[in-house]
Amino acid sequence: MAYFTDDNFESIDFTDQSLPNGEYENCHFSNCIFNGCDLSEIAFSNSDFENCDLSNAQLKGTAFRDARFSHCKLLGLSFEICNPFLLAISFTNCLLDYSSFNQLSIKNTCFVGCQLQEVDFTEADLSGANFKEANLYKTIFENTQLQDADFRTAVHFSIDPSRNAVKGARFSKENLMGLVDKFQIIVE
Repeated sequence: MAYFTDDNFESIDFTDQSLPNGEYENCHFSNCIFNGCDLSEIAFSNSDFENCDLSNAQLKGTAFRDARFSHCKLLGLSFEICNPFLLAISFTNCLLDYSSFNQLSIKNTCFVGCQLQEVDFTEADLSGANFKEANLYKTIFENTQLQDADFRTAVHFSIDPSRNAVKGARFSKENLMGLVDKFQIIVE
């Protein structure tokens, strides 16, 4: 297995040449295309992805240990099949539509400025997560741990407090409808 450390990968289309299987530590990926690529069993530790397209990539056993994504396109990813050992990820201004985090423990994860339409967080542990300025249209929260999560500037979410753990979660007065819409009441 190959080992890469402190390497920069810039403007590479990995759909033409596949990313070598191995471990990537302290690496930076900028403007790279991984669309539909098989990233299974590859380990990324303390690595950054900036302006990359990882849509529909295969993530079976992929390790993301302190991986940071900024301005990336991550459509349709199944994060629940990643290696859960030391899983730590953060997202800033990313497109994550149709992705799934089903049953993952990703406490304190940042989804700042992200679009998360129709994302599945069923039975995930998102305690302490930050959804600052996130668009959560049709995102699924079912038996999800949301204690101390921050939704104050999030929009278009629908969370049933009777089916999710929301103790200590923060909401603004302006977005409280996302907590009561299941009751079909009118708040003016």
